[in-house]
Amino acid sequence: MKLAVNSQKRFHVFVSESSPDKSGIEMYNCLKALDIPCTLILDSAVGYIMETVDMVMVGAECVVESGGIINKIGSCTMAICAKEFKKPFYVLTESYKFSRMYPLNQKDLPNNFIYSEDNTNDDNLLSAHPSVDYTHPSYISLLFTDLGILMPSAVSDELIKLYL
Repeated sequence: MKLAVNSQKRFHVFVSESSPDKSGIEMYNCLKALDIPCTLILDSAVGYIMETVDMVMVGAECVVESGGIINKIGSCTMAICAKEFKKPFYVLTESYKFSRMYPLNQKDLPNNFIYSEDNTNDDNLLSAHPSVDYTHPSYISLLFTDLGILMPSAVSDELIKLYL
């Protein structure tokens, strides 16, 4: 984005505040410091903003064998919303985050992925506030990685290459 701004490309970034840890606010401040035009939005405003954006870009905590991702809570909701509005959903990640896991739904994620150490002491938080969710590969348009640009279905092939 910094390169695009320096090349005088015109664009605007919407950053969700990313509750509960508010890491989106940190991202917003970094973008503002780089003079990148951006707007901070509530997580619950993603559906409202979606019709005005051209694409969605997220990172990933983990890319699973199916090509789906495990990422910050709300990523799945954002991906579903993007698909409904026919907007591409791109994942920007490094190949060292590829994993030989094969979850089929949210319940297949191990608890050590779902809940942070900060909220494992409070049973109410444990059951109500996971820190990550699983986004099915059918919602992902492309993955931009250090190995190149991949379709979600290509992740398993790349994992085979990495583990041979």
